[in-house]
Amino acid sequence: MGFNPLKIKIGVLGGGQLGKMMAQEVSKWDLNLHFLDPDSQASCSTMSPNFTCGDFRDYDTVYKWGKDKDLITIEIESVNIEALLHLEKEGVKVYPQPKLIRFIQDKTNQKKFFTEHNIPSAPYFTLCKNQEFRESFEASELKFPLVQKLNKGGYDGKGVQVLNDESELKNLFKEDSFFEKKAEIITEVSVIVVRSSNDEIKCYPSVSMDFHPTANLVEYLVCPAQIPDEVDQKCRAIALKIASELEIVGLLAVEMFYNKDGEIWVNELAPRPHNSGHHTLDNGAVSQFENHIRAILGLPLGNTNFDKMAIMINLLGEENYSGEVIYNGISECLEQNGIYIHLYGKSITKPFRKMGHATIVGKDLSECIEKAEFVKKTLKVVSK
Repeated sequence: MGFNPLKIKIGVLGGGQLGKMMAQEVSKWDLNLHFLDPDSQASCSTMSPNFTCGDFRDYDTVYKWGKDKDLITIEIESVNIEALLHLEKEGVKVYPQPKLIRFIQDKTNQKKFFTEHNIPSAPYFTLCKNQEFRESFEASELKFPLVQKLNKGGYDGKGVQVLNDESELKNLFKEDSFFEKKAEIITEVSVIVVRSSNDEIKCYPSVSMDFHPTANLVEYLVCPAQIPDEVDQKCRAIALKIASELEIVGLLAVEMFYNKDGEIWVNELAPRPHNSGHHTLDNGAVSQFENHIRAILGLPLGNTNFDKMAIMINLLGEENYSGEVIYNGISECLEQNGIYIHLYGKSITKPFRKMGHATIVGKDLSECIEKAEFVKKTLKVVSK
């Protein structure tokens, strides 16, 4: 098949760190990605000549920007779906498919999908604005503690809260939401699947995730996941089943809970490059970003397996610092082999803002853990 990358105009809705890493990965193919983001200082604004400052949630903005593109993809879900459907109808290829993005935007759709396709997930009940909590709660036969999640708009720990007992009902989100049985977890697991427009499908090894106790963001992840082999195989099988059933084109991150009773519950889906796949930039596999572009272009998918252990640490803004960013301790980290630093091009730090990540790779888990702890203690994101 002939391939002239200079003739292909790929649009990306969103210009944050995911878009930046996507552009960096495919620049080796002479592909020029075109970004649309409402933040004039987004990560892609300084490294892409094809950056447009505009609202990816606005119909007219997305439609006008997308008309001259051959193909459009996303690095964030909260985009204008109607504009994408219009562009798709006019012949612009859009991956992942707009109907799937809209479907995944509403987490209650995800829960219904899990039930209909016999995919294990936490028992739940829904609550609309005008419904009484007590009536729905009693009908569900669930008990406290519960986890309340907004149907739409929640991400990176936002739009999620734990309700331990009735005294906390005064803090209920007012928007449409649902309530789940709180998982008693051993660890959280993520599996990234990539499926091409030619129906080829692969998945990366499972990763296990530990979360920051305050920010509710992934603090670090370990690949391969530190779970029994049979659990790993089950997690990967579930993720492949979901991607196949949805017939998604591109990446799909499937987040799961591995519970103390041995059960696996699927938590939620993300149809885009994902924080739990950043280690793929450095551990010998074809990265999630390159494989996403391969998938939407219909090119053969690259290797998703590797023989190196990897630990990824999110570099978050320190709690008491806001302003022009300073990274303390980078030199000390770079003195050691197997530590790779990725910064996201953000000039201003805020408490717990994702400013970059570090990946530690090696053959031995204990060595990787030792270096990861060194990075956590040494590399601090502060401000002047």
